[in-house]
Amino acid sequence: MSQCPAARIGDRLDEIDTPALVVDLDVLEANIRRMSAFAAERGVRLRPHAKTHKCSAIARLQIEAGAVGICCQKVGEAEAMADAGITDILVSNEVVGRRKLDRLAALSKRVRVAVCADHPGNVDDIDAAAARWDTVLTVLVEIDVGGGRCGTQPGEEALTLARRIAAAPNLRFGGVQAYHGPAQHKRTHDERRAAIEVAGRDLRRTLDMLEAEGLSSDIVGGAGTGSYAFETASGVWNELQVGSYVFMDHDYALNQGADGGPVQDFGHSLTIKTTVMSAPAPDRIITDAGLKAYTTDCGLPALMGCPGGEVLKASDEHTTIRFARPGDRPALGEALHLIPGHCDPTVNLHDWIVGVRGGRVECLWPVDARGALF
Repeated sequence: MSQCPAARIGDRLDEIDTPALVVDLDVLEANIRRMSAFAAERGVRLRPHAKTHKCSAIARLQIEAGAVGICCQKVGEAEAMADAGITDILVSNEVVGRRKLDRLAALSKRVRVAVCADHPGNVDDIDAAAARWDTVLTVLVEIDVGGGRCGTQPGEEALTLARRIAAAPNLRFGGVQAYHGPAQHKRTHDERRAAIEVAGRDLRRTLDMLEAEGLSSDIVGGAGTGSYAFETASGVWNELQVGSYVFMDHDYALNQGADGGPVQDFGHSLTIKTTVMSAPAPDRIITDAGLKAYTTDCGLPALMGCPGGEVLKASDEHTTIRFARPGDRPALGEALHLIPGHCDPTVNLHDWIVGVRGGRVECLWPVDARGALF
């Protein structure tokens, strides 16, 4: 059951209850504009990944700024976005099992939808679901370009699967999915560039093989917030599937630019507002946001605008923060803002996003696809 939002429209920032998922709308919109301009100037399509925000309001802002559609990772996410009026969706993942595939096929009767595959048996199952629902489903071949997760091998294996899709009576070959997940978090500029250069060579070879058989790839998709500039520069990818740029979590902030300093393409728009609930020692405070308000799979959150503080640990309902100088320690009842280590799973813990501009709550956005795991 959805909880009531932590604020009301018009509330001051200091009136937002805690813990709360807060978005600085000025920074969010600047991030969206910057990525949209980057794609437009370089002639590539932008299809942002909605698994980051799971919020149709943000998806609409991205589309209004020039995105061709969105990506989702689950059928349930795609259904939630379609219910909210989003009409062009790529499920950039494999979907397996009759029940899920029937839902996907049914969704294709309502909106434009595509899906990925990396196994011939899955292709046959998608074709059967499309036949049951009297529809045609667009299918992309997912290629493992170095992520070591889903995907066929580049070259002949990918070509064989593309042939199977093209020959299926209820399917349309839509192109290739080539996302290099680990490259996003390689810390140095040169490491990220080198990973995408290798991926691009394998992808180019595969596309040449497909073209030689008349299999044209409308979508050559991939790229993420950590590597999108390299995929674009390669001239191989034609669709960027970036997600985290809208929020910019703490983990991405650790990536380095060409000069060795931090990458500063986008600002931190997403924070967890939390309140000091205990001050048990001169150098230590406890706040009311813990593991039920943010995830730590990519490390502990960082403090925003609070010099001298160090997040020590998180438990279910608490964050412990230490201050080197006792005089810097916030008082009981004061509010702090935490930058989550990983924005995607953190958002999935919340029912609402509180949008703030100029110190006031401007909007309350439901996290439409929260908990859409299947």
